[in-house]
Amino acid sequence: MPSIITKSKKVLCATLEQVPRGHLIAAGALTASLMVIMAFSPNQKVNSSDNIQSLEVSSEVSATSFQMFPKAVTAPNILPDIIEGLKQTSSSKLLVTQPKQPSMQELTIKSGDNLSSVFARMGLNDRDIYELFDGNKSAKDLRSISPGQKLEFLVDNSGKLQELKYYKNNLDSLKFTRNDVGFTSQLVSLKPEVKRSFREGTINSSLFMAGKQAGLPNTLTMELANIFGYDIDFALDIQKGDHFKVMFEEQFLEGKKIGTGAILSAEFTNDGKTYRAVRYTNKDGVTRYYAPDGKGLNKAFLRTPVDFARISSSFSLARKHPVLNTIRAHKGTDYAAAIGTPIRSTGDGKVIFAGRQGGYGNLIVIQHGQGFETRYGHMNSFAKGISTGSRVSQGQVIGTVGKTGLASGPHLHYEFHVNGQVRNPVTVQLPQSIGIAANEKDRFAASTQTLVAQLQDFNRNSRLALGESKTKSN
Repeated sequence: MPSIITKSKKVLCATLEQVPRGHLIAAGALTASLMVIMAFSPNQKVNSSDNIQSLEVSSEVSATSFQMFPKAVTAPNILPDIIEGLKQTSSSKLLVTQPKQPSMQELTIKSGDNLSSVFARMGLNDRDIYELFDGNKSAKDLRSISPGQKLEFLVDNSGKLQELKYYKNNLDSLKFTRNDVGFTSQLVSLKPEVKRSFREGTINSSLFMAGKQAGLPNTLTMELANIFGYDIDFALDIQKGDHFKVMFEEQFLEGKKIGTGAILSAEFTNDGKTYRAVRYTNKDGVTRYYAPDGKGLNKAFLRTPVDFARISSSFSLARKHPVLNTIRAHKGTDYAAAIGTPIRSTGDGKVIFAGRQGGYGNLIVIQHGQGFETRYGHMNSFAKGISTGSRVSQGQVIGTVGKTGLASGPHLHYEFHVNGQVRNPVTVQLPQSIGIAANEKDRFAASTQTLVAQLQDFNRNSRLALGESKTKSN
């Protein structure tokens, strides 16, 4: 009998699950009312329409009166069980069908991705992109996404974008949030902790190997060469035993190193002669490196416009042209380099021509003032933003090496003109850059004297630490 009762309960509960919750509540209330009426009406009889024998309900019920309805299945006993079962079923259904709260989902930009493909991976489409860009100027930054960058999406249960966070770098991010009329944007910038670090090394084979052994990042090794490159030819003048010291900035966020800053001060000893440099930003916001006494380290022009290139053809007024096969003056210097190698402007100036011109192929001409002009020929392409009328600064990339025009192979043809006359760019006397102005000398001294002192302190401390280490090891 218990098994029959259990099965009956299960069947009844399963059946009742299909009934709307509101209807169940009403039925339950009605059943409870009937039970109360029956409890307080002991002499009431229930008659059937088919003249079935009446069953009298009284306070003293005999066993024979309930042969069809055993005590275990009377309404007062089974009703609480049914109601409890309905409660549990209702609660479990509520837990299952309750929608999850949307959460931020992170996505990393892959090679070949664009905004449409990124949004598609999140189940969004071009209409969502349009809504994001509509009236929001900051959204244009999303066109510059690159592999490795991260985006975070918040999409609601209806598939609608509610929030987007674009991590531009380790410190800066753009946050877009939906409102009643579109999206608002907010730039979030974290401020890193900046620490000063010191490295020193001795050259045994090359500057790059010495920098690597000293723990100096490659970018700073290049910067070190650029700082002293006006006085030292790092391809020809470097000798075994040359020594360098560098103080630079490192950036930390939550205790984790996230980047390397600029060189603050440096020292290089070449063939017994020591050169020193400090970094200084003047009142106009221009940053350059100077000697500790305020003299300018850099010349007005770089000696070469291409890094890590070899001279394939020197300046000559009687050279046999490799393409035309005739004697023709070579009024410049050719630097052989792979196609795509960056070309830098050798001085500050204004682009007075950028286009295609005869045998030069793709050509850029820069006017530097005071009668100086430089030309860059056979270029493969021009850098973004470089056109006739553009202003450029010394060392700025203006394009890449190519072999356009009359060129037998990839190289840069570089010319240097003084007052309209072509000069050999390798041997021409380059003008010195201007040092610290007289009205800025006090400001310069206050800003840089500590840099030189700290460089020396780092040097002494590192030697003391090295001496203590050796003493302990002995």
